[in-house]
Amino acid sequence: MKKTLVVANWKMNPTTLRVAKTIFSDTKKSLSKLNGVEVVICPPSVYLSELKRLSSGNKISFGAQNCFNQEKGPWTGEISPVMLMTSGAKFIILGHSENRRGGDNDEIVNQKIKLALKSGLDVILCVGEKERDEDGHYFRFLKKQILDDLEGIGKNYLKNILIAYEPLWAIGVGAEKVITDKQLQEVTIFIKKVLVDKYNVKDFKDVRILYGGSVSYKIIDDLAETDVDGFLVGRDSLSQEKFSKLLKVIGSK
Repeated sequence: MKKTLVVANWKMNPTTLRVAKTIFSDTKKSLSKLNGVEVVICPPSVYLSELKRLSSGNKISFGAQNCFNQEKGPWTGEISPVMLMTSGAKFIILGHSENRRGGDNDEIVNQKIKLALKSGLDVILCVGEKERDEDGHYFRFLKKQILDDLEGIGKNYLKNILIAYEPLWAIGVGAEKVITDKQLQEVTIFIKKVLVDKYNVKDFKDVRILYGGSVSYKIIDDLAETDVDGFLVGRDSLSQEKFSKLLKVIGSK
């Protein structure tokens, strides 16, 4: 049975390893009786090794939240994808809107993706428009962003790439709008077609799409009925009550 992938992006939380272990333990308990759901925990990188030691089974994997675009060298404070993989990461989030605001343009994102794939990590590439216009110009923006970010990356890596659609207008506590299931279905099909055309694959099943935009148990029911393959969850992944409810809804689909 195909599993729905739920990526928990803890961002710069929590502030101590002790609390991180508690959140991880709560997540394991929430998953214990669920089928059809796989969770990827993306904690601050300093917690990766310790949390990896606490894991067991195949329902939870680990990911990193970002990396540098060089493998090694005189780069004070930076972390390479090889370091993250040897610390326990299987996945890595790249191109997140917060990192793009911090200076990661498409060229830098492309460099990071190439290095992460070469290092053996599966890439979760975040894309998304600032606003939706009635004329559909955001489709052109999305297509260009995806193609620029994946420039020079061959078809053999497609199985290691997931696209996380995170429209900026639906992100954060002060988000202007909540995406509808119809809107998500439309853009999921569009993104899959962009990748099918780029890599000349025969089936949409070869392309995996996640949705990330203020994802919570309150909105997940209808969104889980679309053709999306999983979800990228931020703040609600840190709450046992909220994340457990979200996983139960997804697991019931």
